[in-house]
Amino acid sequence: MLARLLRFLSGLALCLLVLSGTAQTPEIQVGIARSQTSAAYLDATQALVNGLTRQGVSLNAINVWSPAELAALSGVRLSSVKVWVALGTEAATALAQSRVKAPVLNALLPRSSFERVLRVSGRKASAGFNVLQLDQPLQRQLGLIRLALPKARRLGVVWGPDSLPKAAALRSLASSQGLSLQEALLDDETSLFAALKSVLDSSDVLLAQADPLVFNSNNIQNILMTTIRGQVPLVAFSPAYVRAGALLAVYSTPPQVGDQAAQWVLDVLANRVLPEQALEPLDFEISVNEQVARVLGLSLGVKALTLALKRQETQR
Repeated sequence: MLARLLRFLSGLALCLLVLSGTAQTPEIQVGIARSQTSAAYLDATQALVNGLTRQGVSLNAINVWSPAELAALSGVRLSSVKVWVALGTEAATALAQSRVKAPVLNALLPRSSFERVLRVSGRKASAGFNVLQLDQPLQRQLGLIRLALPKARRLGVVWGPDSLPKAAALRSLASSQGLSLQEALLDDETSLFAALKSVLDSSDVLLAQADPLVFNSNNIQNILMTTIRGQVPLVAFSPAYVRAGALLAVYSTPPQVGDQAAQWVLDVLANRVLPEQALEPLDFEISVNEQVARVLGLSLGVKALTLALKRQETQR
């Protein structure tokens, strides 16, 4: 009950921010384009706003708009924004196709979605039009596997067209960590279970990569049942998949995304040099399905795994 009340109050405050977009403001510094008003988007927006106001950015200098509201803004209004954050694919597309010239950070979307935004809009990725991708670093994903499943030696992956560009990097990382990669390429959804079976038959663990052709709402339950029957744990990219039957997942939460986006905005406002490469999430969480772990004869502690993985990253 308290959590719902806090979320309601948070949403109300953000709605007031949106309404303030029609009021007279001396100078807008930060524009936030938000695809939706679901809990994830509200949480990311609130963390972003909190991160900015803690560092002295006035609440009056921050405006939140939907893509439709953004399209209706005048050129003068758009030009008064010094830095933009787009939350979600729809907002990223709206800003990419708009007349804004200020730096834009796209967040709360996977790298593949950002690449599609670039293709559709004709934009190019740069320091001034960058992405804070939801995709976890491959090094982090392999680090989690080595900590949680130290006996695993054969790593299975089913690639789709969106995830295939990561294949070369994963092969190199897996080899450097003593893991052999068992791969299958899916180019037609009807061949999914043939591809999945060929990988599972020779794998100790299956690593999921975000790809709508491979993992989607139509087939995830069947994939999970297949991995459980085959006694091959699935390491996923979403806590929802863990709740559904994956063994574990590493991911960044919307508030963590909002916090990191706030730092990028502050760098822009302070005229610091911006990174040209895509930004990877710094903070993360781990979820474990304890029931699946017991079936597989494993004992995994979320806190211990999280601390160990963070310690591992600070020692690199």
